[in-house]
Amino acid sequence: MNKVTFKIARRDDGWVYETNGALSQKFRTREAARKAAKLAASAASRTIRLSHENKDEEWYDDTG
Repeated sequence: MNKVTFKIARRDDGWVYETNGALSQKFRTREAARKAAKLAASAASRTIRLSHENKDEEWYDDTG
């Protein structure tokens, strides 16, 4: 099984997800970027690991 990691990060005035060095389009909210990353991963039928930055700028992981 392939494992792909999606990282959710702030970029300029929005949020993006990153995987394998490629950035997504920019989203207005972190939640929108997270949902888009999950959708992209489910379309690829892979187990995913999302890294999120919370409001206190701490990172945590979520497996989906």
